[in-house]
Amino acid sequence: MLPEFDNHDARIRYYELALERSLEDLPERPLPEGYRFAFYAPGDRDAWIAIEKSAKEFDDEKEGQEAWQRYYALYEDLLPERMLFVVNSAGEKVATATAFFDIRREDDGVNGMLHWVAVRRDEQSRGLSKPLILRTLHRMRELGYTRAAIPTQTTTWLACKVYLDLGFRPIPRNAERNRMGWRIVRTLTDHPALRDFEPAPPEEILADGQADASV
Repeated sequence: MLPEFDNHDARIRYYELALERSLEDLPERPLPEGYRFAFYAPGDRDAWIAIEKSAKEFDDEKEGQEAWQRYYALYEDLLPERMLFVVNSAGEKVATATAFFDIRREDDGVNGMLHWVAVRRDEQSRGLSKPLILRTLHRMRELGYTRAAIPTQTTTWLACKVYLDLGFRPIPRNAERNRMGWRIVRTLTDHPALRDFEPAPPEEILADGQADASV
């Protein structure tokens, strides 16, 4: 019998996953009362790191600083129109996502990437993630992109469910290479969009050393 898993759980066997969707026919979803959106302003690096660290994306501040340096340091002039935050009634930035592109390739202006989605731990389960993701996708479309991709992993299985709920589907190449990863997500979420994947047996879900696979 499987244990109850956290939404970011290293006990789950690790596979890299990737999803995509068209940016046509995007629904709207408002934030809960008391919250608002804000774009990045100079000095928001520390808020971004704090949110991601709280959501267990980083183990410590150093990891957060290294990620910022890798992904955003060269593009900080773009962030005021691409990086979104959710701000609570106390004025605290508590969630973030970025309408970005794959930094490993030249930005083609067509294929965007939903980047580093995270909600601060104490603000999770308050209905913030879907409005945040949708607002970021709308911003991506405003910037001219027509498709969006999102990288994720089996260890954040609940995020996979959110993306599937919002119309994302496995990228075919990733689904082929990491089929067991998608079978794990099928077992943990029972999402109807994954009905073509056989559920993974329990012994394939729990990590005994991490299975590694690439997008």
